[in-house]
Amino acid sequence: DLQICQHRAPTCCTKKMEESYQAAVRRERTQSIQALNFELKYMIVGHITAFQEAFESLLRFAENRTSSLFETAYRPMAKEAAEPVKELFTDISLYILGAETTVESAVLRFFDSLFPLVYSRLINPGITDLSQDYTECLRLTRQDINPFGHYSKNMVTELSKSLWASRMLSQALSLGIEVINTTEHAAVSKECSRALVRMQYCPHCQGLTLIRPCVGYCLNVMRGCLASVSELDAQWREFISTLEYLTNEMAASHDLETALSGIWSSINEAILHAQLNGPQLSATVDKVCGQPKQQEGNLSSANLVPVKEVTETQTFVMAHTSLSNKRREFINYMKRSRTFYASIAERLCDGDLVMRDSSTCWNGEDVV
Repeated sequence: DLQICQHRAPTCCTKKMEESYQAAVRRERTQSIQALNFELKYMIVGHITAFQEAFESLLRFAENRTSSLFETAYRPMAKEAAEPVKELFTDISLYILGAETTVESAVLRFFDSLFPLVYSRLINPGITDLSQDYTECLRLTRQDINPFGHYSKNMVTELSKSLWASRMLSQALSLGIEVINTTEHAAVSKECSRALVRMQYCPHCQGLTLIRPCVGYCLNVMRGCLASVSELDAQWREFISTLEYLTNEMAASHDLETALSGIWSSINEAILHAQLNGPQLSATVDKVCGQPKQQEGNLSSANLVPVKEVTETQTFVMAHTSLSNKRREFINYMKRSRTFYASIAERLCDGDLVMRDSSTCWNGEDVV
């Protein structure tokens, strides 16, 4: 009553043993693919972690540098500016990790929050009544009178280019993990499990427990079983090419490190621009929002304060080098995995599964 290991010679197998063998080959195939996937998945997961750690280090550096700008050059508004600065860098972090937001909305929201502070603390430092309505009016007016000139738009452009490549790379790495996980749990068809039993366990029914499959036979069986997985080959190659493109973009014109480290400078230029155009801005704001209460004597002489360069360069250089090295190592490894899905049958038939150093092997029917 055997269904798979039928043979003209006497056998020591039963139908129940064949069923056990089918369960065994399903389990073994999943474990074999998991073992092959492990190194690739470990490399991708490791890079995601290293990328996020280096990115967070750069982000903290850029945030500290921006906070220091306010503390050294714009002390009157430093305390109140802390929250908008924190929100800006949180939004940037969320954007890179794939949140439904844009760089433009994050940057413009920051400048909306910044304008009331610049106006009331630097341009007109005598203002005492900064009510909620007046603050909101200043926020809305910012969009119309553009007090920060082209600097706010330039910051959007620069950050959008560099952060886009980082966001795409982050999403691509997550997609890679998803693909690998899916292939580990691809269903084994009935025909495949029967072919695997015939290849691996039918010799046992003849008492031939030391005879292993012939190489060519193993490749034919595995290719048939893995046809659906090997169909990923073209897409996987394209995926590797995309990763290569993104890492090159990040290292070239879309340099994340340079863009993040330049945020404080863009904000400084924007504030200086607003201060230099203070009288015109005041005239427009007075028409739109009305005149707020002022202290006796305007303190506008506290305006332009020279910026002290923040000395945290060593931290930045280390994070920058770490990120560059990780990117290089990672893409070199991924390029070697370009044929991963095309050669999966060959890799499964490698090692102990097949007979390589002997003249006798199992061809599915007999020892040859």
